[in-house]
Amino acid sequence: MNLIKQKNIIIKGQKDFLADAIFPEVNIKLPMIFFVHGYKGYKDWGTWELMGEKLANAGFYFVKFNFSYNGTTIENPNEFSDLDAFGQNNYSRELEDLETVISHFKNHKEVDSDKIILLGHSRGGGISIVKAAENKAVSALITLASVSALDRFPENEAFEDWKNKGVYFAENARTKQKMPHYFQFYQDFEQNKEKFDVENACKKLTIPALFVHGSADEAVKSIHSENLHKWTKDSQLKIIENAGHTFGAKEPWESNILPKDLDEAIDICVEFLKNG
Repeated sequence: MNLIKQKNIIIKGQKDFLADAIFPEVNIKLPMIFFVHGYKGYKDWGTWELMGEKLANAGFYFVKFNFSYNGTTIENPNEFSDLDAFGQNNYSRELEDLETVISHFKNHKEVDSDKIILLGHSRGGGISIVKAAENKAVSALITLASVSALDRFPENEAFEDWKNKGVYFAENARTKQKMPHYFQFYQDFEQNKEKFDVENACKKLTIPALFVHGSADEAVKSIHSENLHKWTKDSQLKIIENAGHTFGAKEPWESNILPKDLDEAIDICVEFLKNG
C-alpha cells in the first residue's frame, strides 16, 4: 500500500508546534488516530514513526505531534533545546494542544470525522482519557502503559523544597540534561483538580476503550491499567507478558521493524478498532 507522509506541519496554537500525518493513498475516508506522547516524549522518539506506518497500512489516518511545551522547538523537533518551555509545561497546555491538533485535522478530506481515536502513551494516556471524557468528537480511546492518575509530584521534603525554590530538576537518563519543573505545574493541577481526575474521567466515558500494558513495566505498574479498566464501563484490558514501559522501543531505534512487544501491542489495537 502506498503511504502518504506529511512531515513537520506547523500547527498554530498558544505556542506553535509540529505534527506529522501518515495515511494510505485510498479513495475512502479514513478513521483518524491521534498519538499522544508522554513525559519527556516527542513525536519522533524511537519507534513512533514505524508505529504510525503500521497503523496507516492497517487503514488509519495517523497523526503524531509534539506538545508545544515539551521542550522541543520548530527548528529542533527531536531535541530538548528549550528547557525553559519544558519547565513551563502543564496539563492545561497539553489538553489545549490536543484540542488544537484535533481541530486542525478532523475536517481534512481524507478523514472520517465520526471516527476519531486517541492513542496515548504513559502520561499521554492520562491526558487522552481526560480529553476523551470532555470532547464528544472522540469515538474510541486506546492507552499504552498509561498512568491512572495525574497527581505525580515530589513528596514531603522534596515537595516543600520545590515550593520554596519554585523549581526542581529531573535528569534525563538518555541525554543527561537537567530538566526543570517549575512550581506552576503543581499550581495548574491544583486549580483544575476535578478536571484532571482520571478516575472520574473514566467513569464519564461512554465510548469503547482499550488499555494495554506490559507486565514488566517498571516505570508505571500494570495496576494502573487494571484500575482504568475497572473504572471504565465499555473497556478491554490487555496485559503483554514481560513487556516494559515502551514495549521494547528505545531512542534511537536503528531497526526498520518494530520491537516484538510493541508490534503485538499495535496488533491488539488494530483488532480492537476493527472488531470492537
